[in-house]
Amino acid sequence: MKNEVTEKRVKGINGWLALIVMILAFAASFAVAALGMVLLTSTDNLAYIGLLLAGMVLFIICSVCCSGFKIIAPNEAIVLTFFGKYYGTLKEDGFFFVNPLCTAVSPVNTLSSSGFVGRKKLSLKAMTLNNEKQKVNDEEGNPIEIGVVVIWRIVDTAKAVFAVENYSTYIATQTDSAIRQVARQYPYDVSDSGDEKSLRGSSQEIANILKAELQERVDMAGLEILEARISNLAYAPEIAAAMLQRQQAAAIIAARQKIVDGAVSMVDMALKKLSDNKVCELDDERKAAMVSNLLVVLCGNKDAQPIVNSGSL
Repeated sequence: MKNEVTEKRVKGINGWLALIVMILAFAASFAVAALGMVLLTSTDNLAYIGLLLAGMVLFIICSVCCSGFKIIAPNEAIVLTFFGKYYGTLKEDGFFFVNPLCTAVSPVNTLSSSGFVGRKKLSLKAMTLNNEKQKVNDEEGNPIEIGVVVIWRIVDTAKAVFAVENYSTYIATQTDSAIRQVARQYPYDVSDSGDEKSLRGSSQEIANILKAELQERVDMAGLEILEARISNLAYAPEIAAAMLQRQQAAAIIAARQKIVDGAVSMVDMALKKLSDNKVCELDDERKAAMVSNLLVVLCGNKDAQPIVNSGSL
């Protein structure tokens, strides 16, 4: 980016030392002005006007220098400009004195009745963006509702202030865009083969992809994405019932398939046991009848009702 501004640190003077000097300077200004006034009234010598003016000028300079005192709390920063140009960022916590002609920039402006006002300090703490649920389409075109929680922080104060108008609004907008971009690349749930990523089944992989996508979008604003995870995921109400029936049908089919596989192996084992132990010799017709009966017993939804045969085989 042309003329891109990057962060540079400013080392402030110890505020307590500067405060002592400032108090002494104020005292000196009062003393010089008082001395000039006393000498001027007692001798009527206009030459002592210079002392009075010097004291007044020193007082004005001290008053201007008072704006150079800055108090920084932990995980806070102040971005300074010097006559419109970026001067540096004060990030070390404590009480400091900086160039009084530097102006602290308001990172986020809000409109009030008296005009635009804003906080002069940036918070460097990890912040949470709870993105509201929005309706998007997955890879298969199904409408879904998805919400995301993003943990982020400012790492480059100069970019956060000068590269975008409002970094909070910027990351919220980019989060909405990133969600749509990622959601339409993957299905809501895995297909029958089950060998692909899905929004529901591959939560960790999707979270990593979403984090990388969002980080690429907010780099220019000097922001770092610490974590991005899906907090809410569901089918849209208009297709939720149909998709629930589809999931239930798939679950029933899978259960039936497992039951049949188990029943076939049990029937095969029973026939082998009868043959190996020479319990009885069964021809193909009787084997078929036995297999049919065993499958009915093993695969049926209800308990079997045995029929006692009192006649011949």
